[in-house]
Amino acid sequence: MQHLWFEHALLPQGWADRVRLRVADGRIASIETGVDAAPSDGRHAVAIPGLCNVHSHGFQRGMAGLSERRGQPDDDFWSWREVMYRFLDRLTPDDIQAITCQAYVEMLESGFTRVGEFHYLHCDVDGARYADPAETAGAIVAAAETSGIGLTLLPVFYAHSDFGGIAPKPRQRRFLSDLDGFAAMMEGSRAKLSGDMNLGLAPHSLRAVTPEELRAILPLANSGPLHIHAAEQVGEVAACLNWSNQRPVEWLLNNVGIDERWCLIHATHLTNDEVDRLAASGAVAGLCPVTEANLGDGVFPAERYLARGGQIGIGTDSNILIDAASELRALEYSQRLTRRRRAVLANDGSPSVGERLFRAALAGGAQALGVGAGLVAGSAADIVSFDVDHPAMFGATTETLLDHWIFAAPRGAIDCVWRLGRKQVEGGRHIAGREVACAYRETVARLSG
Repeated sequence: MQHLWFEHALLPQGWADRVRLRVADGRIASIETGVDAAPSDGRHAVAIPGLCNVHSHGFQRGMAGLSERRGQPDDDFWSWREVMYRFLDRLTPDDIQAITCQAYVEMLESGFTRVGEFHYLHCDVDGARYADPAETAGAIVAAAETSGIGLTLLPVFYAHSDFGGIAPKPRQRRFLSDLDGFAAMMEGSRAKLSGDMNLGLAPHSLRAVTPEELRAILPLANSGPLHIHAAEQVGEVAACLNWSNQRPVEWLLNNVGIDERWCLIHATHLTNDEVDRLAASGAVAGLCPVTEANLGDGVFPAERYLARGGQIGIGTDSNILIDAASELRALEYSQRLTRRRRAVLANDGSPSVGERLFRAALAGGAQALGVGAGLVAGSAADIVSFDVDHPAMFGATTETLLDHWIFAAPRGAIDCVWRLGRKQVEGGRHIAGREVACAYRETVARLSG
């Protein structure tokens, strides 16, 4: 058991002063406010809850920077995908573990304490199944254990290259599953989980799964979260209309029974009717603004969606840049650029853009990953503290702290991060960061050699 004392802490009911948390068995056992610290307490300035990263492809951290050269006049997501296919052709399970562990260390340093790993790299380099169908899932679990991050593993079903059950392409061979093989992989993946890790399921997209396959695999999730890519690119929307005479999100809402268990990743290109229906469904829109900007995908209609009561989570997706504050900042800035206004996602009830976005991502992210949210008794002791001596934090009050962090602070404004009560980040650096970076460096050097 340990006690942590903070001058200020963000609780569900708002900011509180002189907050003392009792932590036992990795969970917050009790919370006291307006009390002085005991001599043995760990003392810190400001505490906020850790965020959930709803969407990550861990292995893609190793290709960050490789796709920023002009390859054709109309470079887009589809040309980026060809770079990704070339990169993954050589990855072993050990490579996946080393790269993913580096990504998870960076997530913790930026304020994420749990990740939803949208895991689709299942097969060997030649497309054959590993003897253990959950071999690469084990690499993801090992990366989470080494880094200390919480894990919601989302094995991906991927069987086709386009709408209507079109045969997969050779370069997709490492992703592919049939129904029986996927069921075995789900069972094997569940057996590898430890601690408070949990398991969901992710049909990759309507491009990669037929309606019949979708109905067959959903029961394998039991009560776990359900994630799917949807409406990320305009080309995808056009192809879906050609296949079904419906748009991707429209088709999902009409045919799948989308509800609170679902997280629709990206959902970028929506009609007003789709925005309103998705918000009313209770599902989470899993937004990855940095990756969406990097790929030129488009801008999610966040103003209307949030005004309709829609739930959002944030994710780092391709892991081109891993930083929780950058994702929230990019979400607001994308709205400003398209609407030519400021403070677009604030409202009368929450005039602070930073606090509104943080609270929305906190609640929606936890829902999307099937866990509790916030600094409350009984929840995981997943806590982030700020370095108030960082220049970006000078002059901040509790009313502006989150705005300072999201809009004015570079990496380094986070001081400590606790995951299940264990300090994984101290002085802004992960406790195992040097060793993890060494393994990552060796892996990337070999792959690029």
